[in-house]
Amino acid sequence: MSGTPTTYDGDEQLAELLRAAGIASPLGEIKALIAGIAAAPRPLDDGEWLSLVAPAMDDTLRGQLVALYERLAAADDGMERRGESAARLADLRAELKRRGFDGFVVPLADEHQGEYVARRSRRLAWLTGFTGSAGIALILAEKAALFTDGRYTLQIESQTDGALYERHHVTESPPEAWLEANLSQGMTLGFDPWLHSADQCRRLADACKRAGAKFAPCDGNPLDAVWRGQPPLPLAPVQPLDIRFTGRGSAEKRRDIAEQVTEAGAAAAFLSAPDSIAWLLNVRGADVDCAPLPHSFLLLEADGRAQWFVDPRKRVATLGDHLGNEVSCRPPEELGTALDHLGASGAAVLLDPASAPDWTVSRLTGAGAALVKKADPCAAPKARKNPTELDGIRAAHLRDGLALTRFLCWLSGLGGSEGVTELDAVAKLASLRAGGDHYRGPSFDTISGAAANGAIVHYRVTPETDRALEAGTLYLVDSGGQYLDGTTDVTRTIAIGAPDAEHRDRFTRVLKGHIALAQARFPKGTTGTQLDTLARQFLWRAGLDYDHGTGHGVGAYLNVHEGPQRISKQPSKAALEPGMIVSNEPGYYKTGAYGIRIENLVAVTDALGLEEAERPTLTFETLTLAPIDRDLVELALMTDEEREWLDAYHAAVRDRLSPLLQPWPDVADWLAEVTEPI
Repeated sequence: MSGTPTTYDGDEQLAELLRAAGIASPLGEIKALIAGIAAAPRPLDDGEWLSLVAPAMDDTLRGQLVALYERLAAADDGMERRGESAARLADLRAELKRRGFDGFVVPLADEHQGEYVARRSRRLAWLTGFTGSAGIALILAEKAALFTDGRYTLQIESQTDGALYERHHVTESPPEAWLEANLSQGMTLGFDPWLHSADQCRRLADACKRAGAKFAPCDGNPLDAVWRGQPPLPLAPVQPLDIRFTGRGSAEKRRDIAEQVTEAGAAAAFLSAPDSIAWLLNVRGADVDCAPLPHSFLLLEADGRAQWFVDPRKRVATLGDHLGNEVSCRPPEELGTALDHLGASGAAVLLDPASAPDWTVSRLTGAGAALVKKADPCAAPKARKNPTELDGIRAAHLRDGLALTRFLCWLSGLGGSEGVTELDAVAKLASLRAGGDHYRGPSFDTISGAAANGAIVHYRVTPETDRALEAGTLYLVDSGGQYLDGTTDVTRTIAIGAPDAEHRDRFTRVLKGHIALAQARFPKGTTGTQLDTLARQFLWRAGLDYDHGTGHGVGAYLNVHEGPQRISKQPSKAALEPGMIVSNEPGYYKTGAYGIRIENLVAVTDALGLEEAERPTLTFETLTLAPIDRDLVELALMTDEEREWLDAYHAAVRDRLSPLLQPWPDVADWLAEVTEPI
């Protein structure tokens, strides 16, 4: 970050400084560039984005550019203003009426169908106030409905106006059923074809058809037309990622994926998932919070060459040499022409109908291309981490465990009367992580939930909801870091003061499920769906459960939520394979009281020492290194084998972290005490 803030002296002064520095770009272009940079998350070092303006500059010009950045970043886009949902909904309905639509679909997704979206694309949050990472709104002239999953049922009630929106659980009351019940003959429901995949459009179109209504694309998003102050597209620097972190070069990866394209009978593959493109090209960016992703699109040809559609203003100077001459960079506005060219030649194009924007599908088919509909060809090989990536991930977890253990030691000294709040805890943990090698920022917004706030599965603390950590309550902290060599995600539940019997019972049932999954051995070909019950069984015996998946895939300095692997009740066809990283995070949540979750990341690996096995067998290697609160363990509920697992895990944590704790002997002493055998 920059030092002492500088006051912006105005456009005339900046233009003069730019001329003096030999920067020929017009002032308007420089301001547009910095507006885009300010619409992206701020990097750890201002020098990263300043390099997009010029490779070198004096302190005066630097100060003025940073001051302009500060001004643009602070511009009011309306996102933080509450209490305007009714007016915004009325404005959208008026715009729909003007365009001749009877309704409109507002998804959370952007053009890339990712979980994290840029500030410009947070249309659902701007319209409704709901900030969760999964949701969709259906807007009609007289009524509207919001849909989300079980992680956000409490959050959606607290953030949105029930007088404006019906609120539904997306699986118990699907959007398609709501449309069938509320649309009528002759109505037209509009959608933005960039914000929906082909599969999503098909499902919504079928529902409209059953109701006698039409599902029609809009020419330009009508919500954008009424969002005053909407930010521009983000422009964060796109950086090469060194092979010492990736383990494989981009050319090698592209050849492997191109073979899949050829085997599928296609001449090219269209990629729209930013993490797939980042993995394939060995690049990283920062267009969205918490995930190191550059927004772009890519056409991979059957010979391994690629056309990469990325804003040229985001490319750092070293990117050209990194990519080589087999990757041509083109501006995003040329994508349509490239798709038309493929269509005109009658080429077959592979794309993933679950993630590719419907706009792309319509453009290709309209131009005459044949579609080969298959899963993103990068998804599976990206999920199977290579040895270099696995070594890096282990190293990242070691550094992350060191920071988290220092944080847990600090927490242990709290009795609940100090006035420490959820936000204080977030700041403390962030400061400890920031000192680690290769640290690039959080992998998601830290969930810091005290007492009843911990029962909100994906709770995000704000100044309005900030709560003190009080004696006799539970505190749940779910956090992670992005490092150049790995991505972490870990949850610990801590007793503030003395826990009661119910706290210990529920915590121990969650812990038993966690241990059962951690110890699992399973034949090759097993899916996460087949393992999910291992983590729930001890809660089920008491008539309890949790309304979220048990495990999600995790990337290598990429998305903290990665597919295709997962551990969940929801059916999954993706088998767990060696090299995949997945979370192990059963939980329990008592509304209005407390939340419990215990999460470690694990790597799928071959099960050794099974000479008698009749078929290849897999197991999990636990990666996360941080103590589990023994004060919450009810030993009477634990078997000898479970106690042995906990003791062995704590011994591993102690042995790996203690040598690194020499600068903090008080933490080392605390760790030795809390990891003693039970």
